[in-house]
Amino acid sequence: MDFLLSVIGFAVDLGNVWRFPYICYQNGGGAFLIPYTLMAVFGGVPLFYMELALGQFHRTGAIPIWKRICPIFKGIGFAICIIGLYVSFYYNTIIAWALYYFYSSLSGSLPWASCDNPWNTPHCTNYFGGSNVTWTNFSRSPAEEFYTRKVLELQKSGGLYNMGGIHWELLLCLFLIFTIVYFSLWKGVKTSGKVVWVTATLPYVVLLILLVRGATLPGAWRGVVFYLRPDWGKLLSTAVWVDAAAQIFFSLGPGFGVLLALASYNHFHNNCYRDALVTSTVNCLTSFLSGFVIFTVLGYMAEMRDVEVEDVARDKGPSLLFITYPEAIANMVGSTFFAIIFFLMMITLGLDSTFGGLEAVITAVMDEYPQVLAGRRELFVLGLITVCFLGSLSTLTYGGAYVVKLLEEFGAGCSILAVVLLETIAVSWFYGIQRFSHDVKAMLGFTPGLFWKVCWVAISPALLAFIVVSSLLDQPPLALFDYQYPEWSISVGYLIGASSFICIPFYMVYKLVWTPGSLKQVRSGVGDPTASAQAGGGQGPLLGLAQDQGAGQMVDVSSVS
Repeated sequence: MDFLLSVIGFAVDLGNVWRFPYICYQNGGGAFLIPYTLMAVFGGVPLFYMELALGQFHRTGAIPIWKRICPIFKGIGFAICIIGLYVSFYYNTIIAWALYYFYSSLSGSLPWASCDNPWNTPHCTNYFGGSNVTWTNFSRSPAEEFYTRKVLELQKSGGLYNMGGIHWELLLCLFLIFTIVYFSLWKGVKTSGKVVWVTATLPYVVLLILLVRGATLPGAWRGVVFYLRPDWGKLLSTAVWVDAAAQIFFSLGPGFGVLLALASYNHFHNNCYRDALVTSTVNCLTSFLSGFVIFTVLGYMAEMRDVEVEDVARDKGPSLLFITYPEAIANMVGSTFFAIIFFLMMITLGLDSTFGGLEAVITAVMDEYPQVLAGRRELFVLGLITVCFLGSLSTLTYGGAYVVKLLEEFGAGCSILAVVLLETIAVSWFYGIQRFSHDVKAMLGFTPGLFWKVCWVAISPALLAFIVVSSLLDQPPLALFDYQYPEWSISVGYLIGASSFICIPFYMVYKLVWTPGSLKQVRSGVGDPTASAQAGGGQGPLLGLAQDQGAGQMVDVSSVS
C-alpha cells in the first residue's frame, strides 16, 4: 500500500487541479474527454505499465538499468536526472508560494479580500463589495494584486533583464519546504512511504469538501455547463489531440524515472499490472473531479461579476490556483477555513510529486555509484537538496515568476517526451518485446496481451513522435501577464531543454568509441565486461532475489508493500 500511495501521490499533482480543467474547456469541453481517453488507453497507461514492470524486474534506478536493457542508451538515465533537477528548481517554488498563502490565510481576514492594503493600486476593483461596481479591461481584482504585487512583487522587477533582489519571505518558505523534503527522503522509502499516507490522501478529502461547497454557490451550474458542454467541431483540430496526449503523458509521468525508482523497491511478484491500471484510473478521475471543483467556483465568479464564464476563466497555469480560486474563496462564508484547507491541499499535492521526483534522482545515482555512496544516503540527499535549493534562488527574486515560467515551458517540455520516446524504442525494439514479455511473465505469471505489445512497439512511440514534432513546429509566443519574453530568453529555453537530451547522443558516441567490439556487441553490452556482469547475461535477476547494491540495500525490500 505504501508503494501504491507513493505512485498515486506522484501522478496526482498540481497539474491535475489547474491544467486539466483549463485544457478541457479550451478544447471542446465534454468532447475533449474522447481524445483524452483514447490517448490514455493507447499511450499513457501502456507506458506507465512498462515503466513499473521494468523497475520491478530489474530492481534498480534510471541510470544503471540500461546496463541490463541496452547499454548504448544509458544516456537516457542521465537525461532523466538532469530533467529532475530542472523541475525541482521551479516546482518547489510554486509550493513555497502555496505555503506563503497558507500562512497568510491564518490571519483574521484574508489579505486578498479587499483593496485597502499598502500594495493595492487605483486599478484594484472589488466587484464583490457592491452592486454599482464597473469592471473594465484595466481593473484588477484584490486577489490578482496580492499575487503579483505582494507575493511575487513583480513591480520591483524589470523582467528578465532586471530580476531584482530575493524575496526573503519566499526564501524562508522554500527553506521550510526543502527541510520537509529532506527529512521525508533521508532514510529512503521507509520514511517517505509513511509520509504519503497523509500527503496522498488528504487532497481527496479537501477536494470533496470544496466540491460540495462549490456546488452550493449561486451560478455554479453555469461553470459546470461551460466545463462539459461539448464542441464536437474541436475534434477536427490537430491541436486538441496534441493537448490530450501531452496532458496524459505529463500527468501520469512516464519518463521521469519515478516509476522505475519506486517499483524497484517492490516484491518481485508484486502485481504491477494491477497497480498500473488502478493508479492510471485514479489519476484520470482526479483530473475530472478537479474540473468540477474549479468550474463550480468559476461559474459563481461569473455570476457575481455579471460576465460570461469564459471571461473569468482566462487565467491558466498557476494563476488559476493563486488568483481565480482564492478570489472566490475570499467571498465565501467561512473563507478563512476554505483558504486554509485549499492551500494545505496544494502543499500536499506538490510535496508528493517532489518526493517522487527527487527519489528518482537519488535511486538512480546511488545505484550507479554504490561503491562511493553506499551507507551515505543521508549525506547524499543533503547535498542534492542543497543543490536544488541553490538552483531555485533565481526563482525567488522579484522577477522569479518569469524564471518559473521559462523552466516550466522548457525544462521538462519536449525533452521529457523525447526521452520517453527513446526509452520506449530501446525497450521494445532493441531489448525486444518478446524478451520484455518474458520478464513480465516471470514476475506476474502471465504474458502481456497483444494489445499491450502493439502499443509498446508501434502506437505509443507513434503518439510520442507526433506530440514532439507538433510541439516543436508550433511554439506560441511566451508571455506572463503583460510581459512578453525576449527572443534571447527563448533561445536560452531551448538550450535548457537540449542540455538534458544531449546526454543521450553524447553517451552513445562515447560508448561506440571506447567500447571494443562490433555495433551489435556494444548495443547488447557484450564488449563491456562491467555491463555484462551487472546485466547478468541479459536475463534479469533471479526470481525472488532483491538487488544487493545501491538504493536497494537501504531498505529491506521484503518489508515494503
